[in-house]
Amino acid sequence: MKQKPWSGRFKESTDRLVDEFNASISFDRRLYRHDIRGSIAHASVLADAGILTDKEARKIIEGLKAVEKEISGKRFAFTPEMEDIHMAVEQRLTEKIGTLGGKLHTGRSRNDQVALDLRLYLKDEIYAIAGLLHEFKKALVDVAGDNLDCVMPGYTHLQRAQPVLLSHHLLAYYEMFKRDTGRLLDCLERMDELPLGSGALAGSPYDLDRRLAARLLGFSRVTENSLDGVSDRDFVLEFMSAASIIMMHASRLSEEIILWSTQEFSFIELSDAFSTGSSIMPQKKNPDVAELARGKTGRVYGHLFALLTTMKGLPLAYNKDMQEDKEPLFDAVDTLKDVLIVYPPMLRTMKVNKEAMFSATSKGFLNATDAADYLVKKGLPFREAHRAAGAAVAYCIEKGITLEDLGLDEWRGFSRLFGPDIRKAVSIKNSVDARKIYGGTALETVKKRLKAVKNEIKKGIS
Repeated sequence: MKQKPWSGRFKESTDRLVDEFNASISFDRRLYRHDIRGSIAHASVLADAGILTDKEARKIIEGLKAVEKEISGKRFAFTPEMEDIHMAVEQRLTEKIGTLGGKLHTGRSRNDQVALDLRLYLKDEIYAIAGLLHEFKKALVDVAGDNLDCVMPGYTHLQRAQPVLLSHHLLAYYEMFKRDTGRLLDCLERMDELPLGSGALAGSPYDLDRRLAARLLGFSRVTENSLDGVSDRDFVLEFMSAASIIMMHASRLSEEIILWSTQEFSFIELSDAFSTGSSIMPQKKNPDVAELARGKTGRVYGHLFALLTTMKGLPLAYNKDMQEDKEPLFDAVDTLKDVLIVYPPMLRTMKVNKEAMFSATSKGFLNATDAADYLVKKGLPFREAHRAAGAAVAYCIEKGITLEDLGLDEWRGFSRLFGPDIRKAVSIKNSVDARKIYGGTALETVKKRLKAVKNEIKKGIS
């Protein structure tokens, strides 16, 4: 067994059980590109400081690139004795270029190294997730555009409330995911700090140009405090919080997809390609994709709370507990990306049952508010108008009819202000078209918003 790089102070070998328990190489190996990228920059900074000659730096950088090729080509054997990706890379580098490899760790610690790797990793992943969110939003916009004038019941308390356009409903999710993109990019802004140079906790005794390292690695600035640089994971927590909110929005949409695809609703039918069947009931067509997205939301929430709990009692600076940041983060990233990848094609291939949606607006007195608004426009205070419309609804329920079935004399039994034009006023079409206020569900308003949204999508600014 190879001697550990920190074994000078130890007289006994590490127990195999401790090696296995302590090692993170089984999961942090996915950071190898970021670790090597950081090491290449560090070698350049060491050369700039005169700690390495230019020739030594070139040899180290060439060796690091060769190690990266071995790992990416799956020609690298990881073992628990390596502990983590940092030691694995350094060990293989030293095997390839000799003792010169041992100079690379001058002026840094695994503490600032892993803080750097995680930032580099998350910066890449945030851009990738923002791209997937863009495709998700584009799918919502496309489906909204294809069903622009489709009328459906809007709900509060899962009770039919007022008629809305399906396109308006879908664009509500566009707005949510647009804010999610903003949260991700905002998170990116705060994590855009280089921790390299913080050392183990107190900074480096060498005159290293941290701003040079920041430029080489694409960071806009360096961390201001070495203790903070290595000891906090708030940037991971902030990302996982943003990821949890994205999953929450996806879960809400999933719940509606699941409800709408039931026979009780029959608002949509999912494509066979994005549904599954039952092993016992031949007639079943299950919305498993939406159900899994809904279920996986709790998984991402759990990772956020796990890391919050891990960090809540840690004194400054680094503690080994913080090794527990990676598995929750990696799984949260993978889970979120899986959901964002599968959703757009599922949305684009679902069939919308416009007739069923419109038919559902005829039940539940979705136009009762329009009756009240009619009276308000005649000068009646809203509370009195509300009572009159409510009495009309109660009368219809007792008679087993709808508001559209009422005759003028019946309407005037609830208020003398009702006139012959009340039938038009309570029509579903009028109910939708009347809401022309900015942000409302009127076709005219939604068309304008859809046009603006398509422009946002085209410019990539949403």
